[in-house]
Amino acid sequence: MKKLAVVAFGGNAILRDNQEGTIEQQEQNTTDTLENLIFLIKSGYNLVITHGNGPQVGNILLRNDAGEQLYNIPQMPVDICVADSQGGIGYMIERMLRNVLNKHNIRKEVVTLVTMAVVDHTDPAFIEPVKRIGKIYNKEEADKLARDKGWIFKEEIKDIKGWRRVVPSPAPVRIINEKVIQLLARQGTIVIATGGGGVPVYMDDQHNVRPAEVVVDKDLASALMAARIGADEFYILTDVDYVYLNYKKPDQEIAEFLNYDDALRYLNEGQFAEGSMAPKVRACLQFVKQGGRKSVITEAKKLEDKRYGTKITMEYED
Repeated sequence: MKKLAVVAFGGNAILRDNQEGTIEQQEQNTTDTLENLIFLIKSGYNLVITHGNGPQVGNILLRNDAGEQLYNIPQMPVDICVADSQGGIGYMIERMLRNVLNKHNIRKEVVTLVTMAVVDHTDPAFIEPVKRIGKIYNKEEADKLARDKGWIFKEEIKDIKGWRRVVPSPAPVRIINEKVIQLLARQGTIVIATGGGGVPVYMDDQHNVRPAEVVVDKDLASALMAARIGADEFYILTDVDYVYLNYKKPDQEIAEFLNYDDALRYLNEGQFAEGSMAPKVRACLQFVKQGGRKSVITEAKKLEDKRYGTKITMEYED
């Protein structure tokens, strides 16, 4: 049986920090990233691709807000905005991938799935919302929205002063359509799924699917999906070649090989920053703990070169 790899595109794979975010820029970045996956396909791997949606879903939320203020168009909830971003980004990745495959004379089917991620509505994360979304409001605007919509706001602590909406970020517990993803991938179709952490939903007491006004961490959702479909390897593509210990300190060092216990210890010691490398390491640990053989964190252009990338396994490999 061919090996199955799940490859998670970080934000840098689609949009660079110094770019405006035009569709031309995103298409070129996506094409450049996809070129680096060709060696996996030629090496006989089946693939599932996941992706982030941070800038894109943020722009959708801003358009929502502008539409309501200027034209009285009702705002859409978070789950619909995530689904919108999944469809748009998934379409772009699929189209660029079909062109890259055609360039290399590779005949593969590609499919994009709008994927739901199930969260537990009793998760303690619902008690303390922490994920900031949407635009920054002044105090008067935030207070009015809190009264009218029941939104929760926190004061911004960065350069731009104001108040920003916060929503919970519970851990995903299941990926809807995971069996379909596994079946298609094992049959050789390249599947694009679980974008942006998945469309957030929960199951009510009657087992009906209900929308959740939350944001699911994309790395945790990707790792969960990878484990549940029986993937052999899990790759997170980011903007660094390795994970570093003592990052940006005089004694900084590369962590090329980590086993589960050492990686967990470094994580608990605070070696990896929250909002940056910590969620990625946490996702890699989750994957190998649930049966995955190896997780890799690396930069897309270095994916083929085995000298690069931090490899995380349950035990140190020989």
